[in-house]
Amino acid sequence: MDDRLIDDETLPPERKSLLPGAGFFTPDSFDAAREEQAVAETLADSEVVVVADPDADGLACVALIREHHGSAALVPAGPHELDDAVAHLAEYAEAGVDVYVCDLCPDERDDLAELTAVVERADSVSWFDHHQWTDAAAERVRGAGVDLVVGDSDEECSADVTLRSLPGEFDDRFAKLAAVTRDHDLWLREDPRSDDLADYAHWVEPETYVETVRAHGADLPAEAEELLAERRVEKQRLIDKAVERAELTQVAGVTVGVTYGRCSQNEVAERLREQGADASVVVKPAGSASIRGTDAFERCHEVAAQVNGGGHPKAAGCKPDIYDDMLDYAHHWTTRGAVAKQVILNAFRTLPEA
Repeated sequence: MDDRLIDDETLPPERKSLLPGAGFFTPDSFDAAREEQAVAETLADSEVVVVADPDADGLACVALIREHHGSAALVPAGPHELDDAVAHLAEYAEAGVDVYVCDLCPDERDDLAELTAVVERADSVSWFDHHQWTDAAAERVRGAGVDLVVGDSDEECSADVTLRSLPGEFDDRFAKLAAVTRDHDLWLREDPRSDDLADYAHWVEPETYVETVRAHGADLPAEAEELLAERRVEKQRLIDKAVERAELTQVAGVTVGVTYGRCSQNEVAERLREQGADASVVVKPAGSASIRGTDAFERCHEVAAQVNGGGHPKAAGCKPDIYDDMLDYAHHWTTRGAVAKQVILNAFRTLPEA
């Protein structure tokens, strides 16, 4: 493939907003092999390991654990990579290691087959999270010998859970970091610094983010602020494109704003809320979707659970199981997510009565 066809630096904003990033076009098998090698190198001689979602909340947990232990190796893992991360730990982690899993919740697809092997290899395994856990998932994890702490997803982010679960005292900047992280992760939107943390975590490498917030807490240094200002010019263009193509529709008594595009879903959802949406659905070119609620609709996780996903009452994510080959993705891009939109709207319609 000609690199020019997927080059983010040269694509105009309109076309860029309709297509996934360049990483989408790399085969999973290639990424998996490269990631396994990177994990093996990371785990070599590491006495403390953290498997965490590489967003602001998960990486804040890493910062706290490093502050507590002095050091800790990071294995980034998104929600759909949990099984692979556990398997890599079972194979490559050093005997006697202290393991932490943060800001990740297993779903029905995760068999966690190697978790017992990790517990047998490790000195301790702790799991800190705040998502909506089923009783069966919690029983599986605790039954393997893991110290699981799950916070109230309406009140705490995973950084809060980690902060209160680790022994010892922390500098005030870490309590403030957890509070600002919570403001974004629970979509409270009361502290303007929370958007800064979320954007910075998205735009820099995980190691850069962890060490920055470990040193500075929620008050990012000047060089980080300069990067944010520069990157937000393009970010705003993509937000505007998504809002322009949004539609409001009534579904089972709920006003749902629906749109498509590569964009920052939280800002798009806020704009749609201002236009009267009780809930928002932002379908992404890569096939996933973000669902955001308001005080008028706090069942996003229930919608997502019907469409291969999960999350929180006001913020959830999913990826409909509708992509069998590249022709399905081609249809997805050219119709601006028509099938995914319909599947998710149907999930709103089939919600059981509250």
